Amino acid sequence: MPEFKLRGYTLEELQKMNLQELAMKVFDARARRKILKRGLTEQEKKFLEKIREIKQKNPNKFIKTHLREMIILPEMVGLTIGVYNGKEYVPVKIKPEMIGRRLGEFSITIKEVKHGGPGIGATRGTRYLSMK
Repeated sequence: MPEFKLRGYTLEELQKMNLQELAMKVFDARARRKILKRGLTEQEKKFLEKIREIKQKNPNKFIKTHLREMIILPEMVGLTIGVYNGKEYVPVKIKPEMIGRRLGEFSITIKEVKHGGPGIGATRGTRYLSMK
């Protein structure tokens, strides 16, 4: 299997970079704007501290979050994060290919609509349709 590289940098090199350096060299414009211009919110900073603490103690632990707009950073690789989709926490196993994307991209908020056919339990108007 070939070694993972993102814009010419290996995973180890990405993990050694600080947040500003990572944003300038690797991320796209939207992520750069969020990190450099606006900065991380207090909730995102608290979530990063929690990730660092759990990664040292128990890396197999399931971490729940509502932060769908959080950008996936190299230090999150290998963790399983439960991302809230409005109803439940969807487990997302973070892989190196996900770096720079948002957590919400991997936790879909809508379900496919499946309609039932006419027949038993249907409305009165469909009772007389043929069942062929």
